Amino acid sequence: MILSNIFEWIGRLFTDLLFLPFNWLRLTVATADLGWWISNAPNWGFLAILLVLFAYWMKESFKFKNEGTEDRA
Repeated sequence: MILSNIFEWIGRLFTDLLFLPFNWLRLTVATADLGWWISNAPNWGFLAILLVLFAYWMKESFKFKNEGTEDRA
């Protein structure tokens, strides 16, 4: 019973709160001229975040390689 309530709460969280911006985009894009660009704005944002994280990871990797501590066990 408690586990069922937890899953119902998670479902309501996503459908009623976290997907509201995407529902707004879906309704707005139908009437906008820039529909493709507006629809893909979250994707471009996620891509920018991933590129920043990848650059940080590569910077740290080069730092460890230059120090000679890359593959120590």
